[in-house]
Amino acid sequence: MENPRLSIVLALSLLSLVGLSAAIESPQFSVVHKESDFEIRLYRRSTWMAAQINQLSFQKATLLGFHRLFQFIQGANLNNSRIPMTAPVVTSIVPGSGPFHSSSYSVRFYLPVKFQDDPPTPLPELKLEPYQWDAHCVAVRKFSGYAKDDNIVKEAQKLAVSLSRSPWALPNDGTTDYAYSIAQYDSPFHFIGRVNEVWADVKSSGGGDDDDACGSSGIAAY
Repeated sequence: MENPRLSIVLALSLLSLVGLSAAIESPQFSVVHKESDFEIRLYRRSTWMAAQINQLSFQKATLLGFHRLFQFIQGANLNNSRIPMTAPVVTSIVPGSGPFHSSSYSVRFYLPVKFQDDPPTPLPELKLEPYQWDAHCVAVRKFSGYAKDDNIVKEAQKLAVSLSRSPWALPNDGTTDYAYSIAQYDSPFHFIGRVNEVWADVKSSGGGDDDDACGSSGIAAY
């Protein structure tokens, strides 16, 4: 059962760190293609901090993972460094056999530019690991409201249907570690105009760090 005290602490933490900061950093990307219901982004190489969580519930996994990441950015690292909040917080669904087609999740925090090349080392008890995200192409579908166990799969399925009707394709060759990811941008206390996104890796040339990394789709970047 979800710990209500933990939920309150994390909600207040997100309110103070996300809801009150309009200038927080985000991973850099360029839009290389756009449709009415999704777009293709080329994300640059970046470093994240990740918490691996074994849970059936997406919501609980995100809560527990962010709790560990929050401790890390508040100074629970060998440098005693306080790290500014960034957005979004991304929960990636690892393929498995659970009811949501997952047995585990990876909750990730994008490190600010200052810490990209030399991330602080988390305290061992937090069980966090740096995650190197190579430059790659991502299909993105936006959705509003709160990201919950009962709607994230539906949103991911809508993205998959849209991609099936386009020149872009989901990789099926084992080159991606995740089925899809949910990116959340807002504090729990941001009730109106909430922004969430479904992210899914799409096939690309994988040959570089720049805009031509999406070239294998046959669609020119713009």
